[in-house]
Amino acid sequence: AGGLVWAAVTPDGLKSPMDKFLSDGERAGLVGASNAREGDLILIVADARLSVVHKVLGALRNRMGERFGLIPQLERSDADAWKFVWITDFPWFEYNEEEARWDPIHHPFTGVVEETLQYLESDPARVISKAYDITLNGWELASGSIRIHDRVMQERVFSALGITPEEAEERFGFLLRAFRYGPPPHGGIAPGIDRIVALAAGESNIREVIAFPKTQSALDPLTGAPAAVDEAQLKLLHLKSTAPPEK
Repeated sequence: AGGLVWAAVTPDGLKSPMDKFLSDGERAGLVGASNAREGDLILIVADARLSVVHKVLGALRNRMGERFGLIPQLERSDADAWKFVWITDFPWFEYNEEEARWDPIHHPFTGVVEETLQYLESDPARVISKAYDITLNGWELASGSIRIHDRVMQERVFSALGITPEEAEERFGFLLRAFRYGPPPHGGIAPGIDRIVALAAGESNIREVIAFPKTQSALDPLTGAPAAVDEAQLKLLHLKSTAPPEK
């Protein structure tokens, strides 16, 4: 079972919906582990999937930060309020529960931190990638990585992803053949121009600075897209729609 549970530290001890399930030692351990003091509220998120726990805790942290005014408002004239942070040491893999396999968090050509190569086949969850993000006050401004430039390493990564040598040759043979010519170590980074413009303009949503923004339901108000395609258009392009008819 997953969910969120709270525990409050009061003058009379720990109060929580799970209180009756905890021993005195477990209550004390919970308070000690969280460094909570009287008046503090402890929030615990649980789920069988670690990715869900991370996502919920991140959203919860942001919500609490907004509610209690802990996130400073950016003033263009206040240089000290602009906090840039490089995020590194991302996990290379994430487990796909639905398909029971390991998937790349970034892309299958991301470099691997050498100290974690030993876990590539035995424990993919411990493999660290050479990916990086740069953030500004919680906004992700750009994302990138150092790429794999060695054929043997790329083949090991493909194998860890469940890609057979035959499939790798069929899908990525051009890349594997290019590795024969000794490509240099290389990397890249892709900035989100719309986010940078939104921050510079003092906006809290990138839709305010995009020429043709979509609605929350991904509708384009200008063109009405996405919209149904008539049979004549499908026939012209030799396409067939498998979408169920609208009720």
